[in-house]
Amino acid sequence: MNPSSCDTFVALPPSTEGQRIIFGKNSDRPCDEVQEVVYFPARDYSAEEKVECTYIEIEQVAHTYAVVLSKPAWLWGAEMGANEHQVCIGNEAVWGRESADGDEALLGMDLVRLGLERADTAEKAVDVITELLEKYGQGGSCMEDECGFTYHNSFLISDRKEAWLLETSGKYWAAERVESGYRNISNQYGITTKIDKEHAEMREYAQRKGWWDGKSQFNFATVYSFTTTARIEASGSRYCEGKKLLEKSSGHITAETMMDILRDKDSGINMEGMFMTTGSMVSVIPTDPALPGVHYFTATPDPERSVYKPFIFVKHTNPLKMTTSPSYGPDDPVKKKPRFQSKPNRKHELFVKHELVAAIIDSYKDREKKITESMRQLEKEKMTRMENFLSFGVEEPDLLANLFSSSVEEEMAVYSKS
Repeated sequence: MNPSSCDTFVALPPSTEGQRIIFGKNSDRPCDEVQEVVYFPARDYSAEEKVECTYIEIEQVAHTYAVVLSKPAWLWGAEMGANEHQVCIGNEAVWGRESADGDEALLGMDLVRLGLERADTAEKAVDVITELLEKYGQGGSCMEDECGFTYHNSFLISDRKEAWLLETSGKYWAAERVESGYRNISNQYGITTKIDKEHAEMREYAQRKGWWDGKSQFNFATVYSFTTTARIEASGSRYCEGKKLLEKSSGHITAETMMDILRDKDSGINMEGMFMTTGSMVSVIPTDPALPGVHYFTATPDPERSVYKPFIFVKHTNPLKMTTSPSYGPDDPVKKKPRFQSKPNRKHELFVKHELVAAIIDSYKDREKKITESMRQLEKEKMTRMENFLSFGVEEPDLLANLFSSSVEEEMAVYSKS
């Protein structure tokens, strides 16, 4: 299996319509992996408390922010998500000259969740992730399998005013601030000579390894990437195609634009095969702090055959039960050593229904058009309603406590009619 991984996008004014930031990501993972969408409220913790991440335990902080996450059901971290302060983060696998075959440590997906739980701006998320990276390192299998699929990580992080691109190689890293226009990443290093923050010893380490002469202009991507062709062959073309699709709509990029890009199969962005798009996310963040952000998630594979459902942070949000996978606690084969000796059923309620409808579409092509039209109609209705909140704010937040879950129920009703 050739891992092909993800595509993450951010568009800021003036490339977007209105004063909004649009964030989007397709999570490309093994085709049999279930991705769940879950909500965790803000919480306070006592001193000395620990948090158990996927493989290691680390110190907890005094307060974590409310988060909504799209995550592989077997691990603690997340592929992508947002927090109550409208910080959005998505990560990507990257490979370079530095070996990624380290001991179990924090996964890049753990760092996504930790960044969201602990940072109220994009820049602070860069600081949180890099401090944890330097303290605990990154490592461990990124698949629910003994094969030892490992990688370094890059992160695209946005908030109400800007975005940051953070790229790592072992414990070394560089970060670039993005204040306008658009940016996309696809499994390759993209930071070149504009470096706004960096690991204190990042250049010295590269010089010591013989990757940089210490005299020529320092280019992070050139210095830390492979000298030969990249490990993920398709990432270059997906990156170029993604950039072209953003360019085509520059000045008019909306949530619909981002969804269309994430549904694009010709570019490879909506991936099919052994690695496929198992979950997708689009967030719309007004720059005006009085207006809510709207976060759309599929919680199902293949955005072309999925419904983007809205989530808005409100104080009394209820758990997202229909997109939460079964939990196995300490008996989970991921927690027992040796790990991954078996794979339990991790399918959540929506996943099961969606899987059935996908099979109907594959078997009865005459029904595909009708089912897809019903799904798009539901999505359009939701987006029209969300436009009102994005423009005028939320007057009765308690009415949105079940927004995502009620949208899931409506989606399942569409499938039942099918």
